[in-house]
Parts: sequence; C-alpha cells; structure tokens
Amino acid sequence: MTQAAVGARQFSVQLSATRSGARLAGLLTVRQLRDWGVPSGDARQVVAELAANAVLHGRVPGRDFRLALRLDPAGALRVEVTDARGDRIPRVDGPGAGWAESGRGMLLVAAYSERWGVVPAPAGCKTVWAELEPTCG
Repeated sequence: MTQAAVGARQFSVQLSATRSGARLAGLLTVRQLRDWGVPSGDARQVVAELAANAVLHGRVPGRDFRLALRLDPAGALRVEVTDARGDRIPRVDGPGAGWAESGRGMLLVAAYSERWGVVPAPAGCKTVWAELEPTCG
C-alpha cells in the first residue's frame, strides 16, 4: 500500500446515465463531503460538469456511469467519473468558443481543479478525473 493510500477516504457509486443520475451524482457528492467534514462548493461544480458530460457525451444505452471520490489524508480530493465512451475524449475549448451552447464545461473543471485528465478504463470506457487542493471549498 502506498503512503498516499494510508488513511484515504473513498466513495464510489454507479449511477444511471440519465439527467437524474447526473443530478444525483452532485447530491451524493455534497452529502459524502459533508460526512467527511469537507466543504463541497468547488467539488460539487466539478462533479456536476463531469457527470453531465458522462450523460451527454459518454452515454451508451443500457450502460451506467461511475462516480468515485477519494480524499487523501492531507485533504486533497480526487473526483473520477467513468463513462462508456472511451472514444470521446473531453477537451477544453478556448476563448473562441464564444457563446456556444456547449463546450465550456471542461473550462469550468480546469478552473476549479488543480489538474485534470483522462485515462482509458476497461471495456472501452474512459475515466475523467480532476484533483482539487485542500483549500478548495
């Protein structure tokens, strides 16, 4: 077991790839972080964006998405959302995105988190992750 894993708190849940599932991801995040005694403001925004992306862009009929939260002993939070579309990688649209209806969600994730990325997951899935520093709230 690595030093970072000692004393870490973890939460994981599988949710339907629907708007209600995305909304529930946000509510569960707030509840879990409150149980851990951690402010949820920035994390709630990150989860809302990543869950919405999983539902809008990562959905495959009949397959769910997974939300995972990991709080390390220093208070840094890692948010992970795994969806069924490993072929659809999110990107940050630049300032030229203007007033587009979509495409700004990852800008928010980048703004609220210290760093974020995408890793392949089994069965053709992907996990989009974001790490928030302990001072975020």
